[in-house]
Amino acid sequence: MDFESKIISREVSQLLWEMEKTVSTAESCTGGRIAESIIAVPGASKYFKGGIISYVDEIKKSLLGVDEELLAEKTAVCEEVACQMVKGACKSLNTDYAIAATGFAGPGGGTKEIPVGTIWLACGTLDKQVTMKVEEDHGRDINLAIATNKAMQMFLDFLKTENKTEVEG
Repeated sequence: MDFESKIISREVSQLLWEMEKTVSTAESCTGGRIAESIIAVPGASKYFKGGIISYVDEIKKSLLGVDEELLAEKTAVCEEVACQMVKGACKSLNTDYAIAATGFAGPGGGTKEIPVGTIWLACGTLDKQVTMKVEEDHGRDINLAIATNKAMQMFLDFLKTENKTEVEG
């Protein structure tokens, strides 16, 4: 894990600790890398409950409640599926927040419409999700590292907004 990633993980840890909130992950292409980033900080068991590696659509449907028609119509690599994965992880793992990733890391799997390197990231709560699309193909390992870092940064930004709202509210 690079230095920047460790800083982000530490900031996420501190905010979750202070807010007394919990997080889970729902990962497809990242295969647990986001969860690994979260638990890299000692004491993560206070706020990290677990993750679901939903590498195939069957698990996205059965454990995360992703809509079968949505998967058939748009594939697993779309913004809506990433959002449903967040909601499903919050429900299944009983957490305040969740982070999700679904995409084609490569080298295969992509299509003309959804090329390799396309990864949808989402984070949020049952009621509110934010998303980000990663689109460049730098090879599998780099694609996964970029997606993991961007997911953690997106979640950190989301937490900062939530914490500000909570403090002001």
